[in-house]
Amino acid sequence: MSRVRTRPTRDDTCEKLFEAAARVFEDQGIGGASIEAIVAAAGFTRGAFYSNFKSKDELIIAMIEDHVEQSIRRNLDLLARHNNLADFLDALKTMDRSQQDPLGRSPLLHMEMILFVARAEKRRPELAKRLRARRKLIADIVETTSKNSARNAVLNPTWTGAILLAMEDGFRLHRLIDPETTPPDSFLRAINDLRRAIGIASA
Repeated sequence: MSRVRTRPTRDDTCEKLFEAAARVFEDQGIGGASIEAIVAAAGFTRGAFYSNFKSKDELIIAMIEDHVEQSIRRNLDLLARHNNLADFLDALKTMDRSQQDPLGRSPLLHMEMILFVARAEKRRPELAKRLRARRKLIADIVETTSKNSARNAVLNPTWTGAILLAMEDGFRLHRLIDPETTPPDSFLRAINDLRRAIGIASA
């Protein structure tokens, strides 16, 4: 018996809807994209969509949630193998993004979707939960890599995580506005510059 799921598992149907929605959003814009266009791109019927999601907004929230969960798993896996800052940043730079979810491959679409959902005040608590999860991830990375630095820097992981996440989102927005002067690796370059400026070296 089918039922509406507010937090769909990443089964084949959801995965195909996520991929199709990303293509349609990039082609038609998030606001202009219809459910009909999304299901057509996925090769499904409207029934397949509504067995998983009640609305386009719910699909978007699910895509953001899926992206955050995958990002957390991926980064914690990297952290387990590269627990000092320089090695972790190098691993991020060389990460194969071709196998990531649609929002991992297109950070600008991720930002656009966040801004789209944020326009609806009732949906903001959903975004807040994902924001806190992303902040905690970065705080965990800061805390672990700080412990493995050659110099014992005095950092508040929670606050540093909030700063770095705001900086990352800021660079995404700047790249959306002015890609010519905002390279894709701007965020990682900025972290390296800050690391050198405050004297945090790798062990």
